[in-house]
Amino acid sequence: MKVAVVGASGYVGGELLRLLLAHPNAEVVQVTSNSMAGKAVGRAHPNLRRATALRFVPHADLKPAEVTFVASPHGESMTETPALLENGGVVIDLSADFRLRDPALYPEYYHVTHPHPELLAEAVPGLPELYRDRLRTARLIAVPGCVATAAILALKPLAVHGWVAPGPVVVDSKSGSSASGRDSGSAGLHAERSGVMRAYAPAGHRHTAEIEQETGLTVALSCHGVEAVRGVLATCHVPVNRSVSDKDLWKLYREAYGKEPFVRIVHETEGLYREPEPKILSGTNYCDLGFASDPHAGRVVALAALDNLMKGAAGAAVQCFNVRSALPETSGLEFLGLHPI
Repeated sequence: MKVAVVGASGYVGGELLRLLLAHPNAEVVQVTSNSMAGKAVGRAHPNLRRATALRFVPHADLKPAEVTFVASPHGESMTETPALLENGGVVIDLSADFRLRDPALYPEYYHVTHPHPELLAEAVPGLPELYRDRLRTARLIAVPGCVATAAILALKPLAVHGWVAPGPVVVDSKSGSSASGRDSGSAGLHAERSGVMRAYAPAGHRHTAEIEQETGLTVALSCHGVEAVRGVLATCHVPVNRSVSDKDLWKLYREAYGKEPFVRIVHETEGLYREPEPKILSGTNYCDLGFASDPHAGRVVALAALDNLMKGAAGAAVQCFNVRSALPETSGLEFLGLHPI
């Protein structure tokens, strides 16, 4: 299938290209970037040197493709996507511009009025674990944010089975620096980022709306930056309305995700990696889920780890591409990760 990548010079765009250039069923025909127009792909992504002869073109020169991946900054896709859809291809959007079904939430979380609210109800969330059947026929796919993906997958089984007690679920998320993107400003400078454990959004983070939308829970989300390049670890403190054991949790999560190709349950009694650990997921499309029952506090601690550029962005987009194209879901996503790293 002929595919194009819009906004391909950023970190997410680079991951998309890394995956799509090696994908057995994809041919990348165009990559766009206004800031890098005319330059070779390897100038932005040195790991892709000699992998392709493609050069970046301006967004205005984009031509129709069977599938267009959009990795533009938040706020740009919502104005450009209608024209892409009119050309008849599938759009897989990795920005936040079509993630929320309620247009009233965009002014609150993104400080913008959505110009095309009619498309929000049509957009299918890019979570195959929850929306696989709808993805098969979708023409607009909205890949969730990295923190949202981790928290949703961790919380959804507990919410579906009615185990969550009234009151907010506290989600404590820690992310590597690449989650801020290539143009993160002074906060991303090595002198400022090195050694940090920074609470950059103690409350009000925009992924709150996505988590609440997909779980139906009231969520209190706090986000921290830590000294890592890749990775998200979401620790979810869930008040429960019944006695819950680890055995109950094993059964719950196995029923929910036992057949999922990219969700693994990690809750061991021995070893260094007894619970989910983002470090060993770098470059992979896995989301590892773990848990702990805490009867003393009447809670369950649900854990999720993933690579923010992969299962939190580009990997999820390619997984959705596979589902939408009736291809094996694991195509181009078979990398198992490195250890030690």
